[in-house]
Formats: sequence, structure tokens, C-alpha cells
Amino acid sequence: MHPGSPPWHKPRPTSWAWRAAQSIFKGLPNVVVFDTSFHQTMPEVAYKYAVPQELYEKYGLRRYGAHGTSYRFVADETARFLGKDKKDLRMVIAHLGNGASITAVANGESRDTSMGLTPLEGLVMGTRSGDIDPSVFGFLAENANMTIAQITEMLNKKSGLLGISGLSNDCRTIEEEAAKGHKGAKLALDMFIYRLAKYIGSMAVAAGGLDALVFTGGIGENSDIIRERVIGYLGFLGLNIDQEANLKARFGNAGVITSADSKAVAVVIPTNEELMIAHDTARLSGL
Repeated sequence: MHPGSPPWHKPRPTSWAWRAAQSIFKGLPNVVVFDTSFHQTMPEVAYKYAVPQELYEKYGLRRYGAHGTSYRFVADETARFLGKDKKDLRMVIAHLGNGASITAVANGESRDTSMGLTPLEGLVMGTRSGDIDPSVFGFLAENANMTIAQITEMLNKKSGLLGISGLSNDCRTIEEEAAKGHKGAKLALDMFIYRLAKYIGSMAVAAGGLDALVFTGGIGENSDIIRERVIGYLGFLGLNIDQEANLKARFGNAGVITSADSKAVAVVIPTNEELMIAHDTARLSGL
């Protein structure tokens, strides 16, 4: 973990679980899988911030990304599902859950991703704001008498779908209440979808084009409503929804959800981060 990680994203090696495992499984090899590792192939133009470079050199101030374990698994599974070599696919993968991010993959490698130094950057999420003008810290300190810690907690734990709707961070609740006409829920859903569609366009640039748009994660795998509305923004990329296929691709079912006349495919691929970590553990342990 980089030194800039917020407290809720730093490992706690002294926790009871860690100590118990060390005690029970004495002599077994320890394997650590970093969720940022997949993104180490990002080019400098993608991972650096436009700030004085001494901050990068001294403190590691740069974009690291997250959900890398999921992206590695899903990139492999997408290629297998489509019967292609992943190195021949330009993919934009959206990992959508309470925490959400999106990644451009080309030649089987991460080219750019939406999360940055911390998981706060990028998409609208369950309780995280995603992209926001950094001047919000000075503005709220001056006008609302908030401390850096209070603002940071607000942006991470009280914003996103929860903050916009005033109801919940659960996308299922937001969809249900939006359908009933709740204005806050409708706005939250609209903002989530718009930000996601906008990021898909930018990630297609990072990937050098688009062969496959991939939805994964709890929301990505199960919300046919969000997928349909997002693809509705993406006709300019040659994507057209197949409504029947979109409805079928839920609850653990993989599937192509775009029509045959689409220039690229959109596909739902369930993720399995635990299996990816198990494979890594076996490989690194020589099993």
C-alpha cells in the first residue's frame, strides 16, 4: 500500500485475523496479492498527476487504481467467452458495485483506470463522490468550517448515491425509488449512469478503440436497467442493446447483450476475485 492510502484502505497486520492465521498456519508460505498491481502497466501520461513532480518523487503521489484482481480475471474470462486472444481485444471493463471503477485494457494490459491515488477518484459510487474539484476542501473549510478529516469522510462515506438521493447507497433501493418517482433517487441514478457513460467514452480512447465493453461487479452483473441506459448513450461507438439478451444476463449468467448489428460487443462477465487470488497463491507457492 502506498503511503497516501486513507486509513480505511491501509492493511492492519496486527489485527486479530492476521495474528490468528499466523498462529494457526505456522510454516505455510504467505502470499500477498495487491489490488493495484494490474495497473502498473499504465503509461506515465495516465498515472501521473499534473502537479510538481517532486511530490511524486518524494511521496509517491500518483494514480494507482484498484479492483485490479477483478480486472485480471474478467479480462481473461471475456477473451475465453468470446473465443479470442485477450491481446487482440480492446476492452473497456466496468466493475460496478458499492465501489465502482472502470479500466481500459489493450494487449491484455491496463492502459488507464478511473480510480487514482485512492478509490475516491472516478465514478459516482455508493457513498463516494468520485471526481470532484479539489478546491472543495478550501471552499468547505472556509464556508462550512469543516476540517480536512471531516471533508474526507464526507466525500468517502456520505456522498455518491447516498448523498445525492438522501436515501441509500444501495443501487437496488435507488432503482426502486426512482421508478416510484422519488426525485433524489432519480437524480442519483441519472448521475451514476451519465458519469459511467462519459468514462466509457474516455476509456475507449485509452484502449485505442473498442472491441468489447464488459460489465461486472454486483451492479454490472445484475442491473439490466443501468446497462441498457448506459448503452443508450453509446450509439456513437456502434453499440445497440438487445433487450431480451440483456434481461437474461443476470444473476450469475454471462452473455452478450448487444444486437448482432453492433460494431462492438457489450458483454456481462461475472467476476471472481477469490478464484484469481487462489490461482495467484498456487502459482507463487509452486503448487
